[in-house]
Amino acid sequence: MRLLHTSDWHLGRAFHRVNMLGAQSEFVGHLVTTVREHAVDAVVVSGDVYDRAVPPLAAVELFDDALHRLADLGVPTVMISGNHDSARRLGVGAGLIDRAGIHLRTDPAAVGTPVVLTDTHGDVAFYGVPYLEPALVRDEFAVEKAAHETVLAAAMDRVRADLATRARGTRSVVLAHAFVTGGLASDSERDITVGGVAAVPAAVFDGVDYVALGHLHGSQTITERVRYAGSPLAYSFSEADHRKSMWLLDLDADGSVTAERVDCPVPRPLARIRGTLDHLLADPGLAHHEDAWVEATLTDPVRPADPMARLTERFPHTLSLVFAPERADDDPQVSYARRLAGRSDQQIAQDFVAHVRGAGPDPREAAVLGEAFDAARADATVREVAR
Repeated sequence: MRLLHTSDWHLGRAFHRVNMLGAQSEFVGHLVTTVREHAVDAVVVSGDVYDRAVPPLAAVELFDDALHRLADLGVPTVMISGNHDSARRLGVGAGLIDRAGIHLRTDPAAVGTPVVLTDTHGDVAFYGVPYLEPALVRDEFAVEKAAHETVLAAAMDRVRADLATRARGTRSVVLAHAFVTGGLASDSERDITVGGVAAVPAAVFDGVDYVALGHLHGSQTITERVRYAGSPLAYSFSEADHRKSMWLLDLDADGSVTAERVDCPVPRPLARIRGTLDHLLADPGLAHHEDAWVEATLTDPVRPADPMARLTERFPHTLSLVFAPERADDDPQVSYARRLAGRSDQQIAQDFVAHVRGAGPDPREAAVLGEAFDAARADATVREVAR
């Protein structure tokens, strides 16, 4: 069975101030063409179809167009919801859409109920594990600790239990939306940290033939059977070096997997350039970036006059301007943002406690802080979905 694995479309998302709907529409067309030209038997979409719980109308229309075009091909498609999607909204009409061969799996309670497709070698069971917000699914999976690893482990127990009841030789594919240990993050994924931990070990998914992951925006191989498709488009300058693609997979009769990457259309290359303003304007080595979307980091000791206007004369698609004078980290003029870069909310809070009272929080206090941040994030998720 030949599969096409994609994820993280983020329909409705912009890139800085650039509307990406046209590029997203071009990707959908490329996806449909790939399915047709490569004789794909099934498409899997591993979450974050939309960029937010209540997407703009234009994004909903593009998704509707994608569903119609995939259904017209007669190729089954299995989709799950991600942490950016509203699972309930995305899942509306799932039972009816099933009849067209579009299988939306957004209900955590149904993780053990697969979509079963058949080829000449027998059945392939596709299990959809939507994004599991630990605080919201703790009761469903009857786990003592609300953490990513515990809820995913419980979900996979249901998957393996169902698979054990099926005919010998049934192959299995799991779609999941999670941060798996060994994956490389970028700046455009929403933080899903719970209790200071975001990642889960790949071993959670043992016992199935292929795991089609979503969430991280870089295409990457965790193991030969566990892969991220990545986002088809770049959504931050941290993805400047990404090769945007989908996985074209052949699932053989014995469950073995062979994979190759199919590149996605690039609307415009990304470039991150750094130096003084005069250097950036004069360096002939930067000529190949003149048509790119540019993030420019200026290292001038004093902020120059009209930097954006001057930059866009040479780099007309400059979207981001960062000021980073080259100073030692202990220099009092180092910006507050730079001092906080790479630190979690809880680390920043603990530093504040240490600043105001002369000593950081003890283990009990640190745990209370962690619980408060987790509760606030879960509450924000509930309120967004309820809008």
